Amino acid sequence: MEVSMFLNTLTPKFYVALTGTSSLISGLILIFEWWYFRKYGTSFIEQVSVSHLRPLLGGVDSSSPSNPNTSNGEADSNRQSVSECKVWRNPLNLFRGAEYNRYTWVTGREPLTYYDMNLSAQDHQTFFTCDSDHLRPADAIMQKAWRERNPQARISAAHEALELEDCATAYILLAEEEATTIMEAERLFKQALKAGEGCYRRSQQLQHHGTQYEAQHRRDTNVLVYIKRRLAMCSRKLGRTREAVKMMRDLMKEFPLLSMFNIHENLLESLLELQNYADVQAVLAKYDDISLPKSATICYTAALLKARAVSDKFSPEAASRRGLSTAEMNAVEAIHRAVEFNPHVPKYLLEMKSLILPPEHILKRGDSEAIAYAFFHLQHWKRVEGALNLLHCTWEGTFRMIPYPLEKGHLFYPYPICTETADRELLPTVFHEVSVYPKKELPFFILFTAGLCSFTAMLALLTHQFPELMGVFAKAFLSTLFAPLNFIMEKVESILPSSLWHQLTRI
Repeated sequence: MEVSMFLNTLTPKFYVALTGTSSLISGLILIFEWWYFRKYGTSFIEQVSVSHLRPLLGGVDSSSPSNPNTSNGEADSNRQSVSECKVWRNPLNLFRGAEYNRYTWVTGREPLTYYDMNLSAQDHQTFFTCDSDHLRPADAIMQKAWRERNPQARISAAHEALELEDCATAYILLAEEEATTIMEAERLFKQALKAGEGCYRRSQQLQHHGTQYEAQHRRDTNVLVYIKRRLAMCSRKLGRTREAVKMMRDLMKEFPLLSMFNIHENLLESLLELQNYADVQAVLAKYDDISLPKSATICYTAALLKARAVSDKFSPEAASRRGLSTAEMNAVEAIHRAVEFNPHVPKYLLEMKSLILPPEHILKRGDSEAIAYAFFHLQHWKRVEGALNLLHCTWEGTFRMIPYPLEKGHLFYPYPICTETADRELLPTVFHEVSVYPKKELPFFILFTAGLCSFTAMLALLTHQFPELMGVFAKAFLSTLFAPLNFIMEKVESILPSSLWHQLTRI
């Protein structure tokens, strides 16, 4: 009865104000959610509910295995997914002084993010320093130089170290950051090689005399490998590709245990430039093993070799009529295998998305790795007649094979969701839109809010134009909505004593 009296007192102006206010609030929520989704790739309310409300309500994070009886295979898969979010040094990273800085001079943009450069600083301290650096004045100066954030301060420290003695790491820093051409960088690396080989021979003789000497020898080994690798890359950039291949093969033979540097990826790129496909296949046979960490270079190079055998005569119309031959099926499966490992690469190879300079670090299976691969290998795909056409016709079929890529994979373990966050740190999002896979659809909440905003706006317009009619409809709707409540209240009033009922209604 009291509800009916309340509804009868409402005027059409109330409904106009109600619908108008709800439309305004819905619109503001929609705008904020859209902005937040475009910037961070997720719904703000969804994130708050998952991060804060679900734990309070006793929810369990699905990303962490809660079952103590989980099988070893599932546990290994979980560990493998987490490990794949580790950031790796880009095997083909450019030279800061001769290449990255040149881009900055031309465009005024910084091609490297602070996070990426900070990771490089940590790498330099790990590989180029040791606890015994204080025994050699030049090494002590370089230990501080690698921690400097200001490039000019680092360069000045390197020159200061060279005034004391021939210091291999000082030459490395100058070759990487001060040299403005590849030829100048190569000259500095040759001087670094001469100094580095002397330190390596001396520490090699003393490496078993204590932990301090072992650490020093390990550091000198890292320095020597780094110098030889960069010299090989200089030769590759200057067009002396055969010389670069020989240097890389010798380096891999001399230091076979240092697979963490992924020198074989440099070798694959150089062999592709020489169109020496037989040697490329031999390298793949050695490194394309399921027990080793995969990479886009390995997977897509294997796909390119399979595609090369059939791509020049491939026709989608003919294939649909007669079916795929065995060789074509192998090529398509290789492409699917590569796309499942890193689904971002095809858009760069097919030039559906603009390339940028590759970062100094990459995330396997991420957009950063795709950029680094396509930046150097696009020319090799273009050289093979029909390879890009075959890729264009077949790569999207992978997504139909794995409808739930975060939960299951056909050839590889599920695609980890952590890649997007790391790629946003590694890549300059100011002028590059990070590629995300699985493709995030617009959250249901945003669609719901948009619908609510449109509906309430329409109600406000109708109420403004036909206030009496909409008032009747609103009263009828609210009466229907409150009918169950009135029924319950009548039943409760009939059961409870009248004195108790009056006390409850006053409350």
